[in-house]
Amino acid sequence: MAQSTFFIPAINMMGEGCLESAVQSLAGYGYRRALIVTDAWLEQAGVAARVAGLLEKSGIASEIFAGAQPNPTIGNVEAGLARLRAAGCDCVVSLGGGSPHDCAKGIALVATNGGGIADYEGVDRSAKPQLPLIAINTTAGTASEMTRFCIITDESRHIKMAIVDRHVTPLLSVNDPLLMLAKPPALTAATGMDALTHAVEAYVSTAATPITDACALKAVSMIAANLRQAVADGQDVAAREAMAYAQFLAGMAFNNASLGYVHAMAHQLGGFYNLPHGVCNAVLLPHVEAFNAAVVPGRLADVAAAMGVAVAGASAADNAARCLAAIRELSAAIGIPAGLRELGVKPEDIPTLAANALKDACGLTNPRPADQAEIEGIFAAAL
Repeated sequence: MAQSTFFIPAINMMGEGCLESAVQSLAGYGYRRALIVTDAWLEQAGVAARVAGLLEKSGIASEIFAGAQPNPTIGNVEAGLARLRAAGCDCVVSLGGGSPHDCAKGIALVATNGGGIADYEGVDRSAKPQLPLIAINTTAGTASEMTRFCIITDESRHIKMAIVDRHVTPLLSVNDPLLMLAKPPALTAATGMDALTHAVEAYVSTAATPITDACALKAVSMIAANLRQAVADGQDVAAREAMAYAQFLAGMAFNNASLGYVHAMAHQLGGFYNLPHGVCNAVLLPHVEAFNAAVVPGRLADVAAAMGVAVAGASAADNAARCLAAIRELSAAIGIPAGLRELGVKPEDIPTLAANALKDACGLTNPRPADQAEIEGIFAAAL
């Protein structure tokens, strides 16, 4: 087995009502002023102001930047960085789902390393740690609150840049399910399928280890057991908390085993059409794993078992097929579109999407290498 390194934030706080405890714990760090990076909805809902009030009680002043849009862009990072410098902030607090977290990572990384966020596309391109980042999560899906992944859209190239850098790992992650109760069913479904994709891709990854395997399979079983209920009843605290733990476990898995072609391809759809990342992952997942099944049927059989599928007495290939069916069944049950055509994806764009997907760092650990024609075929099958 090859050498491996396990990345995770130094401190991770979980559970109902942990937000206040987490912010209180910052009092001894010596921070003076935080840039709160969030989105317009959380600012309008008063959640950002609540966090600002909690920071003030811990002796930390703050500035709210609500400019993180879905699929955050280079422009969002630059605008946030300007606010951070103007206000003299010495730390960053991200509040939201993957978009605010990724935007905050971009801001914090460039603040200490200089240049522009595009300079850090790829793996470990920075020289210095980012500004201290405290990531407060409000959705159960991306795990961006605890990973070394930062995904930023380059508006000029219409692609999502994958920045995989140990220096963007947050100092502290916070998963309080009470912050997740107000999320609508469609967002709950999309982020939940994002978490499932993280777990599955990490489990079949060429960089998987026994540690990431354990995290991935536990995440799969918890998502299969709780996602339907979280979508059906968004006020179910137990289901929300279970999904918070599941997405965190999936984050532990992919943060260290990395991902595969599902994410490499989904990033292109998000950058090209500005589509929801979790929905793109959900649609692509069974198609990419059908391609991978030729080389990792046993691994997909394990995923099927974790999803509660009866696998005894069947071949690995048959159980891999059952895995794909279970993924499709879960997606359909929570309202995920059946194909990319429903999202506005056009067949004539597939060659460009495929070419860009092959350049994405997430594809490096896919268990079965693909060429341009094969990626185009997966996109076409997913239409």
